[in-house]
Amino acid sequence: MSRAHRELVYVDRCRGINGLEKVVLREVRGCSAEVYLYGGHVTSWKNEHGEELLFLSSKANFNPPKAIRGGIPICFPQFSNLGPLESHGFARNRFWIIDNDPPAFTTNSSNKAFVDLILKHSDEDVKIWPHRYEYRLRITLGPGGDLMLTSRIRNMNTDGKPFSFTFAYHTYFAVTDISEVRVEGLETLDYLDNLKNRERFTEQGDAITFESEIDRVYLSTPTKIAILDHERKRTVVLRKDGLPDAVVWNPWDKRAKAIPDFGDDEYKHMLCVEAACIEKPITLKPGEEWKGKLELSAVPSSYCSGQLDPQRALHSG
Repeated sequence: MSRAHRELVYVDRCRGINGLEKVVLREVRGCSAEVYLYGGHVTSWKNEHGEELLFLSSKANFNPPKAIRGGIPICFPQFSNLGPLESHGFARNRFWIIDNDPPAFTTNSSNKAFVDLILKHSDEDVKIWPHRYEYRLRITLGPGGDLMLTSRIRNMNTDGKPFSFTFAYHTYFAVTDISEVRVEGLETLDYLDNLKNRERFTEQGDAITFESEIDRVYLSTPTKIAILDHERKRTVVLRKDGLPDAVVWNPWDKRAKAIPDFGDDEYKHMLCVEAACIEKPITLKPGEEWKGKLELSAVPSSYCSGQLDPQRALHSG
């Protein structure tokens, strides 16, 4: 092993934008990820060529209490406006702390680039959401560049009361050109259309393609979903566990102009595909724990008869 490899810092705590604390994860092949303690928020995920795989808006605020636009915001304990709390809940605009003594995670022990974060209820949170909880988040960068997020949420109520929540990893992927992107794995499934008062429809296409605003919650989704970026000849595969729903969102031009921390034309270069649990909220009794896992991997994809062949990505591994 070369000297450079021996001296690699797998986990580096440092200051990021506006002096906010962040953790940089690095692996020997050159891939990396960045995690801000504000929001427990992954803001960057790069492959071994240094190519950014997540979208972060050029207008993103790194000014608490405003949430960061892009990367992987965590929606907890509420997705969107489906409840009494602020949209997407409060986990994405709280300061998490590094957990130096986490309970054992069942993960590959050869992974060296990981960080454990923890978020607990505060007196302020209990006023708006009257429950005590413990949220442990492990973010791991695998030796091959895969990015894994494992959430463990426990009910810590002492009054015997259960609580319910909805959840999403609100992942913003970087794409070369949204009109040249396909999402595979959600065909034939039912979805709730947020642009039509959450009316239920069935997906008719053999893949999802994009030519206008889309905001849908797909139900009872498979564990694997693939995003095919034709121009970049790259496929990103999501593997998820404990997260039955999948949100697909792109604001398109009109809506993009109405979002203050989002560039007018940035919708062309991003796509949200979110591993989520929305339709049927998770309910935990005191002492019970829920676990939800997301694994992201990027693989080269080749043209086959003028089209990308997603089946290899979807059905391998």
